[in-house]
Amino acid sequence: MKRRSLILGAAVGAVAPIVAGGAAPAAAAITDPDVGGTPVRPSGPRSKNRAAGLKTLPKETKQVIVVGADTWTTTYATLETFTKVAGQWFPVSAPLPARIGSKGFSDNHVEGVPTTPTGVYSIGPTIYGIGANPGVRYPYHQVVTNDWWNENPDSPRYNSFQHTTTNPGGYSEALWQEKPAYTHFAVITYNMAPNVPTPVPGAGSGIFLHEFSTASGNATAGCVSLSHNHLVGVLTWLNPAAAPRIVISPYSVLNRY
Repeated sequence: MKRRSLILGAAVGAVAPIVAGGAAPAAAAITDPDVGGTPVRPSGPRSKNRAAGLKTLPKETKQVIVVGADTWTTTYATLETFTKVAGQWFPVSAPLPARIGSKGFSDNHVEGVPTTPTGVYSIGPTIYGIGANPGVRYPYHQVVTNDWWNENPDSPRYNSFQHTTTNPGGYSEALWQEKPAYTHFAVITYNMAPNVPTPVPGAGSGIFLHEFSTASGNATAGCVSLSHNHLVGVLTWLNPAAAPRIVISPYSVLNRY
């Protein structure tokens, strides 16, 4: 979903932990023995954390991101990361400040309306970015000229990556031009497999986890955004072997997930 019109104002494998406060991730690794590696050093107890109450995650999921806020209409959210160790959820990092859509959360997101869709989603199979691979464990595609995200509801390739010399139309994004937002980004599988068999035309597209478009952060067109250092910390922590999920919800209804 178009970003530029809305300028309103790391525990698996040898990866860096995520840190709060804008500092760069530290060098020490955090790993999860349930997926392979040395024991995680959790930053807090299992009790009372937001992941512990989630009940709809797949059994195989051992990493979860929770993006939430106290109200439906805010553009400010908090992103938290959790890892499952010996059947229990532990926080990986301190809560991270995030931004969401300029019209807040929605259970009924549609194309062109800047809300962030609620729900439980996977991380897409490829992580993308204008910049070089920061060390992610997913396949990584470095964006080049003519790389688009097709956001045209009338296109058979709606809500998918497309390399083409022709603009796919609609709200489609020229990924190589979205700086700094798309320095690195992960796809949140809203309105795409595995959440739906095929994208529903007009239901919304291009929901990503990406970098702030401005140094101080700004509301988005529906995506979730973080500072550069926090984003890299999250992306390098994610491991496809842990079947990660991202849960997006106001806290008042988080219990439905």
